[in-house]
Amino acid sequence: MDYASSLLGLLPGTKRGTPGVKELLAKVATYLPPEQIERIRTAAEFGAAAHQGQTRVSGEPYITHPVAAAVILADLHLDADTIVGAILHDVIEDTPIAKSDIEQRFGHDVAEIVDGVTKLDQIRFKNREEAQAENFRKMLLAMVRDLRVILVKLADRTHNLRTIESLAPAKRRQIARETLDIYAPVAERLGLYAMKLELEDLGFATLYPQRYRVIERALKRARGNQKEFLTRIRGQFEAALKKAGVEGEVEAREKHLFSIYRKMLRKRATLAEIVDVYGLRIIVDSVDTVYRALGIVHSVYKPMPGRFKDYVAIPRVNGYQSLHTTLFGPNGVPIEVQIRTKDMDHIAESGIAAHWKYKQGDQEGSAQQERARKWLSNLVDLEVGGNPGEFIESVKVDLFPDKVYVFTPRGEILRLPRGATVVDFAYAVHTGIGNRCVAAKIDRRLTPLRAVLRNGQTVQIITAKGANPNPSWVNFVVTAKARSAVRHYLKGLHRSEAVELGRRLLAQALAEFGLELDAVESTALASAVSEFGLKDTEELFEKVGLGERLAPLVARRLLPSEHSEDLNSAASPLAVAGTEGLLVSYAHCCYPIPNDPILAFLSTGRGIVIHRETCANVEDYRKHPEKWLPVSWQHQPGRLFLAEIRIDIVNRMGMLAALSAAIADTQTNVSHVSIEQRDGETSVIVFIVEVADRAQLAGIMRTVRRMPDVLRVVRSLAGSTYRRERNGPSEDRPADDDHPPEDS
Repeated sequence: MDYASSLLGLLPGTKRGTPGVKELLAKVATYLPPEQIERIRTAAEFGAAAHQGQTRVSGEPYITHPVAAAVILADLHLDADTIVGAILHDVIEDTPIAKSDIEQRFGHDVAEIVDGVTKLDQIRFKNREEAQAENFRKMLLAMVRDLRVILVKLADRTHNLRTIESLAPAKRRQIARETLDIYAPVAERLGLYAMKLELEDLGFATLYPQRYRVIERALKRARGNQKEFLTRIRGQFEAALKKAGVEGEVEAREKHLFSIYRKMLRKRATLAEIVDVYGLRIIVDSVDTVYRALGIVHSVYKPMPGRFKDYVAIPRVNGYQSLHTTLFGPNGVPIEVQIRTKDMDHIAESGIAAHWKYKQGDQEGSAQQERARKWLSNLVDLEVGGNPGEFIESVKVDLFPDKVYVFTPRGEILRLPRGATVVDFAYAVHTGIGNRCVAAKIDRRLTPLRAVLRNGQTVQIITAKGANPNPSWVNFVVTAKARSAVRHYLKGLHRSEAVELGRRLLAQALAEFGLELDAVESTALASAVSEFGLKDTEELFEKVGLGERLAPLVARRLLPSEHSEDLNSAASPLAVAGTEGLLVSYAHCCYPIPNDPILAFLSTGRGIVIHRETCANVEDYRKHPEKWLPVSWQHQPGRLFLAEIRIDIVNRMGMLAALSAAIADTQTNVSHVSIEQRDGETSVIVFIVEVADRAQLAGIMRTVRRMPDVLRVVRSLAGSTYRRERNGPSEDRPADDDHPPEDS
């Protein structure tokens, strides 16, 4: 007994003669080395133990199904990882065994194949619409990094259809429709014509059993006449080839029922018209001989005009190559002839699998994958224009570089632009969901809302009542719908904040004259609104908040005529906490932080901008005194603030990393770092850090100052070369400001 035969024993716990196991091991023994056969045998034992006690609807042990799928792939001579992946493809979904267990036992590639098939099995379709099917076909290729996942899934579907009679009629129809819409086209686009034809015929028989039987009977009746007819034509072709000194095999092509049915629909022809078309295939040894054979068959029978296609010079998108011609046969009967080389015939039957076949000596499967990737690159480099029936349309090397296909928790597919985030997904589902989203799960794991989506992920949005869009979303969303929705919300938020700020500013300005806003007469407010050409008092407050109307001037307009103005009275400062919203911002020329002495500049259209009193831009107080407001810090500010420190160091390797680590040890986040080269021995490193107040910043500076090779640590007063280059002209300074920033 040889080594292969010694492995054809029975699996533990199975009956003698278990279908599929012996056949599988016998098939792989014809092309795999002994150690790989042993892996497959071990996988079969592992799978049988995992599925122990599980049965199919037919009552057979469940392990017979994955083994049968593996047999289908063994017929294509695929590598051992693919065969093992097929045997274990239902283990993660149907048993307690985890992906990590499979990876530890059978390796990373097998675990990825099994996990990929499991994700495909979790898809649930809500409708049969063409767009949904088309989206899935595209996503199917785009989402799997390893195309062997698709090969296993196609083998799984093929065996399911072969044994579908045990299922309920409704379930059979659902699987058949899904097969014809999804999996058969995928097999065709991958060049797996033998598998594609079987999937189509099995799906057709299941979905339209009566139509299938009618066409099958008609084909059987015609087969007797066809056999005699084809024998005569084949003899004529063989004699003509021999006379011309061309070696070639001539064989009759079997008609497939679904292709006949589809042709009837497409051409609006009767069954008799379609059945009476005869097909032959001629296999030769070289491309040159292909064209010679074409001339020979055209000399035997005249070709039909417009019925010749050269897929040898211009292959189909899936790599298929062959010459197609239709001839006027005896009595005018059409004869369809395909002419190709042996290699072309092999690829026509096996498609991408022909490029992934196991070859002993390849390094860890890399050669098989490289051949498949090259095949796929050839596939997607050819653009297909305008035909919705074509699967791969106008794609480049990375399949679908501009789109990403993701699932809702219900299995529906959404197509988003490449780079789309969780927030884009939420708005794509519904604007209300986007507005209320607070968190998200990708593949059941919590993830940030700004996370970029990848093909094949399942995204679940978590919402909360009363939640609102975050203004920062507009910085990372990529879809027009999400950006528009966030901006629409911000526009409304901007107005409400402007109204509130304007109310506070006007109240502060009136307080300088000893008057409360609530005490202002309504007639005075109405008169001011009318004078300024506004609609109502809310619009007046909005204009004040946006800086389009100066609060002190409006306040004077509202004073009672008998009130004595005291223009020199001290203003009570406006309290700020850092959480006011969009219309209170903090200048990036001086980075004010809590406990700094501060002033506020009223910027037209932007609200108020807080500066440090030592900022160079505050010098413009003399030019625009009406635009500067006194402000103070609330007792407990509610956020972190940016501050800038400049560190003079001695140049040495690793100094930047050491400084960053020292700052991080103080529990401080670094927002930005820039380096300004001073000379060959020293440099200036500028850190922008997030701090709560001056005390925290002082602690950071003390820590850094104690480090070796640190010459000086100072806090920047107003501006740096880095900021001018990064931000351009500051919008935080007065419009006519032309002062250079101070250097500390």
